[in-house]
Amino acid sequence: QECSKKQKNDDTQSTSVDALSSNDGSEEKNEFDTLANAKILLSDCLACDSCMTLEEGARVFQQNQKEFFRILNLNKKCDTSKHKVLAVSLCPQSLPYFAAKFNLSVNEAAKRLCGFLKSLGVHYVFDTTIAADFSILESQREFVQRYQRRNQEEHALPMFASACPGWIRYAERVLTNLVTSHICTAKSPQQIMGSLVKGYFARQQNLSPDKIFHVVVAPCYDKKLEALREDFYTALYNSAEVDCVLTSGEIVQIMEQKNVSMKDVAEVAVDSLFDDLKEGDVVRHDGKRSDGYLEHIFKHAAKELFGVDVKEITYKALKNKDFQEVTLEKDGETVLRFAAAYGFRNIQNMVLKLKKGKFFYHFVEVLACPGGCLNGKGQAQTEDGKPDRALLAQMEEVYTAIPVRLPETNLHVQRMYQDWLEGVDSKKVQDTLHTTYSAVNQSTSSLDIKW
Repeated sequence: QECSKKQKNDDTQSTSVDALSSNDGSEEKNEFDTLANAKILLSDCLACDSCMTLEEGARVFQQNQKEFFRILNLNKKCDTSKHKVLAVSLCPQSLPYFAAKFNLSVNEAAKRLCGFLKSLGVHYVFDTTIAADFSILESQREFVQRYQRRNQEEHALPMFASACPGWIRYAERVLTNLVTSHICTAKSPQQIMGSLVKGYFARQQNLSPDKIFHVVVAPCYDKKLEALREDFYTALYNSAEVDCVLTSGEIVQIMEQKNVSMKDVAEVAVDSLFDDLKEGDVVRHDGKRSDGYLEHIFKHAAKELFGVDVKEITYKALKNKDFQEVTLEKDGETVLRFAAAYGFRNIQNMVLKLKKGKFFYHFVEVLACPGGCLNGKGQAQTEDGKPDRALLAQMEEVYTAIPVRLPETNLHVQRMYQDWLEGVDSKKVQDTLHTTYSAVNQSTSSLDIKW
């Protein structure tokens, strides 16, 4: 309603919309009852046309620090039958925020964050890089298949990346069939991590998925909406793949509430999904501010389709720094044309070209936030909601210094393809690592909204 009102009144001020609360006043009080409730701000909104239903608003409200501490407090009670195993997964783009904010190395930040979460009562803390490994590998394979059938299938190309939930929501609810058939079917790293924790890890620990409460720490609020998707819920176990998403900023709020500084916390090694192993140093994928889908898919496609071994990728900035192009030429012909489109201004321009039939890219890495995932609105924001540019520059410096690991070289991933997923081409791979994206009927048309 506020979103529609803003359109009518052309109100440029950010208006907060309180999501529905299920709290009837009888909720037991604890030391965290003063934490801020989760809200959706219009300045944070990455979709449009009032696409937050009242039910979704209520469920986003529940994805806050209070829900996290409800589970922690539940585990402190004597009735062990109601206890949950609490697992937290950390996104790679969140770690540079903690490192820059508290003047730590990224490895120190990961270990101290793990130590803080475990001091609260969290049982396991994981790194989602392995989930991004799976997502990138599946995206690479799908792009090559789409390219090979591009002349037989109308919607094979272009292929759009599927990792950003703000972009996905906008595509499904506003752009509809024009775009949805072009979206890569590989799940995002967050939701693949949900499958790993509630599937693979639960089996390893001999636990029912509903006995695990899975929290993801992410750089943006749209990840909360992604966790609510019906296709990421298992009715058999009455369990979602991700139960709660907290932004990096919300974790800092918890620290402030506890009067704890990251520098005061003991370093604890991050857990691994495999037996009693611990994670080593933090690694990342190619990409300046994201998981690097463009870089990995481009190099893989060049090798698989044209036998070209690309060592370094050269970006060509077009209208602005958030719209860049990468091409591969062979025998004087451009055989691959990729682009990175960050922020809705560039997304709108991209879609306009697609509608006019003047779209010549084979693949586009689409991210809703200008500047990519490091600039997610759940972190690196000033008190008035503006990007903290100095902190963001530090975060980019920290992120680019993290060593790159190719997904193909992760031996755990290769082993899991065989032992857990029954081979790279199995039905279980499709069921576990992929999903579908389709148009969602809206009550009103929003194709004429000006961004």
